[in-house]
Amino acid sequence: MQSAPDTPPRGFRHASVLLDGAVDALVHDSDGAYLDGTFGRGGHAREILSRLSPRGRLLAIDRDPQAIAEAAAIDDPRFTIERAEFARLDEVARAHELHGRLAGVLLDIGVSSPQLDDPERGFSFLRDGPLDMRMDPTRGESAAGFIARAGEAELSRVFKEYGEERYARRLARAILARRTERRFERTADLAEVVKTAHPAWEKHKHPATRVFQALRIQVNGELEQLDAALEAALEALAPGGHLVVISFHSLEDRRVKRFIRHHVRGDTHLPRGIPIRDEQLERRLEAVGKARRPGEAEVKENPRARSAVMRVARKRY
Repeated sequence: MQSAPDTPPRGFRHASVLLDGAVDALVHDSDGAYLDGTFGRGGHAREILSRLSPRGRLLAIDRDPQAIAEAAAIDDPRFTIERAEFARLDEVARAHELHGRLAGVLLDIGVSSPQLDDPERGFSFLRDGPLDMRMDPTRGESAAGFIARAGEAELSRVFKEYGEERYARRLARAILARRTERRFERTADLAEVVKTAHPAWEKHKHPATRVFQALRIQVNGELEQLDAALEAALEALAPGGHLVVISFHSLEDRRVKRFIRHHVRGDTHLPRGIPIRDEQLERRLEAVGKARRPGEAEVKENPRARSAVMRVARKRY
């Protein structure tokens, strides 16, 4: 599953969000085995390793070849990384004989700062680059490819569902109108068309923000990946294992909140008045504390942290 790393980009700074809080919530047994489902640039992974004993173990996953290259700098026998989508974390855990034995799983959802800051990755409307947006640029359809083939209804749906864009249909029509002249290939080109067509700019927010978010989610299948990863993490954890999830927008956080709440409540459709054991209710999780957000100091240091929400749960059985 692991493949040779590409050369990592230089000069792109990355600050892991809720670093200490996430690792505090995750690592409860220094001898345990943990899984970092989104290695990124390794901030959380390095902090986890600093909390583990010589008997501890960290397995990491990322689908971005640049993240895999960054991981090559970690020279630690307790550490292993695999190039894979985090939705496949149960498969990766099985391959390493850790399925059902993990003391904790960390999922830091979304795009990393180096991905946003590198124009060649095509994630940002602020920097001109190829209209790509794939977290693994070697696989799947790019944003340019999707825009080239999608009709008005599909573009509008993606902008509305994944970007929560109020003017989804209007922006879709503007993109299609310009597409008849030439194909969209650059981020700046798309951002300018959206900017010109958008009738109501939000204060302190670029008018292309929601469209770019929607396209990124579409291209990478992010919400489907998250749903699959949450289910996989529940199965891969050992009883008593901790699930820590950091999300960055409401679409993600609602899914995480709903998943945890469902497994905390268990089966609510059983007949009332019948004596039933907890395992029959399938209450497989218990929430650990309330949702946590970055403090003022962290947001000041890293403005991209301002929308982050962390939720923690413990597996019961």
